[in-house]
Amino acid sequence: MKSVFQKEMDKLKSRLLLMSAYVEENLQNAVRAFLDNNVTLAEKIAESDITVNSMEVEIEEECLKILALHQPVAIDLRFLAAVLRINNELERVADQAVNICEEVTPVRDPDLHVEHARISQMASKARHMLTKCLDAFVNNDEQLAYTICTMDDEVDDLNDEIAELVIAAIQRQPAQTRSQLHVLRVARNLERVADLATNIAEMVIYINIGKIVRHNLNN
Repeated sequence: MKSVFQKEMDKLKSRLLLMSAYVEENLQNAVRAFLDNNVTLAEKIAESDITVNSMEVEIEEECLKILALHQPVAIDLRFLAAVLRINNELERVADQAVNICEEVTPVRDPDLHVEHARISQMASKARHMLTKCLDAFVNNDEQLAYTICTMDDEVDDLNDEIAELVIAAIQRQPAQTRSQLHVLRVARNLERVADLATNIAEMVIYINIGKIVRHNLNN
């Protein structure tokens, strides 16, 4: 029979996974809203950010309550510290989704097919990283977490490629400047999502080995 402490830890993990699913869906829909110029969907996602903020506060309060009442040690303490960090990172991913929604405009530029294709590719990679880092958390998979950390370079490369495309397009057609800047900002938001997913993966490694690796993954 599980102890009260273990039941509370399981409940905390379930809450975090519920939040992660909500955030992942918001991110996916934000990208779809941008690519489809769907203002209605963008507004809906932006409004739902209050739900994510509420989830973050509830999880943080639950973590602090467990710390105060049970004074866990060793791996349980590392788990709670990681949950606090992951909780914060997920809320920041949700903020990036809102930022993407702010780039949605009712008028679609017909000449952005190449840029939008790259945004779609970049979004797919960033979402994949987010999904997999949470899989690593659920399954306590240290090796998967290390793999996710190496994937960040692929997203960075796509961000650089999009920046080059945007600069070239503006030079060719200055009238496209406003539309191209929307693309550039969305790419930067997606690059940030990949960074946040990497942070979560690093916390999974921390849970397993008790070592903070974000400054020495290549050592």
